[in-house]
Amino acid sequence: MIDFTNCIEEINCYKGSEKKKTLLYNNKKYLVKFPDPIREKNKNLSYINNAYSEYIGSNIFKICGIDAQNTILGKYLYETKEKIVCACEDFTTLENQLYEFESLALSTNPDKKIETELSDIMEVIDENKLLDKKLVKDNFWEVFIIDSLIGNTDRHNGNWGFLINTKTKKIKISPVYDCGSCLNPLLEDKDIEKLTEIDLKNLALNTYSCFKENGKKINYLSFIKSKKNIDCNNALNRVFLNIKIEEIIDFIDNIECISDIRKKFYKKLILIRYEILKNVYENLN
Repeated sequence: MIDFTNCIEEINCYKGSEKKKTLLYNNKKYLVKFPDPIREKNKNLSYINNAYSEYIGSNIFKICGIDAQNTILGKYLYETKEKIVCACEDFTTLENQLYEFESLALSTNPDKKIETELSDIMEVIDENKLLDKKLVKDNFWEVFIIDSLIGNTDRHNGNWGFLINTKTKKIKISPVYDCGSCLNPLLEDKDIEKLTEIDLKNLALNTYSCFKENGKKINYLSFIKSKKNIDCNNALNRVFLNIKIEEIIDFIDNIECISDIRKKFYKKLILIRYEILKNVYENLN
């Protein structure tokens, strides 16, 4: 594993709730995310596994042919304690700046507060004259499909967006980033060991998106199985054959620092969801 301990550190300018540093590695800037043993005050919530989730989630997007942030799993020695960290390469430049979707939402309709209601998000895309509406919607639903596979519970309006060239003013969709809330990072190995097959299946099936329909968070797989949204159906048709499930399984198996218990857990979750996506895809075709 790469040791980031002695990398040059810059003042951190990244937002978000995780503990993080800004480090230079091989002349590139990285947002390095640290595990949070207890992130929330007065709550026994451990985010010790978020580095694994970030690394695996980003790479599954890549395996499925969707542009995603480059990530490296490594270690960092902090006050004699070795931490497993995920280094996320900064894909912005002086000319190409990241604008999150929530920024565009704020500027689109001054009379309406835009949160994560699905109809509001689609309305923002339709109303914004600067966007390629079809391209953005296609990307939104393709990311939604892969988020359903990895169980990403935190794809809100502040962690997807666009790269805007400050000179040409051209806008393109940014690589997928911020996948640290996929694959149940709150569960430690001791918790996983206690899960029955029924528990595990329930975890796989009962995963909810940040996006809402009629004020309620969308259950990924129930929504996809309903086949009620034609854009979502079309995205599944485009994406499914690119989900290289054997490559995903091999990728997880070859991560050295993750326990066999956790690897098995990740693989079972993904395989359960994959079979559901496969069934819907076959029904659509």
